Amino acid sequence: MSNSKMDEYLQQGIHGAKQTKPDERRRFLTTLRERVVIALTQGQVMKKGVEPQVEQMMDENPEAHLYLNGNISYPYLSEYIKAAEKRGIEFTIVTNKDYDSELGLVLAHDYAIDKEDIYLSNKPNPIINPVMAKQKKGLFSKWFGK
Repeated sequence: MSNSKMDEYLQQGIHGAKQTKPDERRRFLTTLRERVVIALTQGQVMKKGVEPQVEQMMDENPEAHLYLNGNISYPYLSEYIKAAEKRGIEFTIVTNKDYDSELGLVLAHDYAIDKEDIYLSNKPNPIINPVMAKQKKGLFSKWFGK
């Protein structure tokens, strides 16, 4: 065995196997961006109640895995854990003491799906929020489109 191969073997024994895209894996709570169905920031996870879009994605992707940021207080995570358990979705609480991801929740597959828009939409959805859909348009809607 050559010296470089021996050194590589020893390094893997000491530090573990080399990981692809380590920065991306830290940000997306151990998974890769290409596998993500939906992602929420820590602030979005800490809002009261489970986001309806997350429940919808769980229903549409029952074989996905839920990753939760372990740096968030457990009472906030418990609502999402209950929603996952109700649907039979496996979950992992990920705690990285060296890096605190801005993401609080990631629902992902174990294979690439390359979904373009993975972040929770803050736009009102008429299906989810019928009150917003029925609001009257303002006086200047003719000119400003609102």
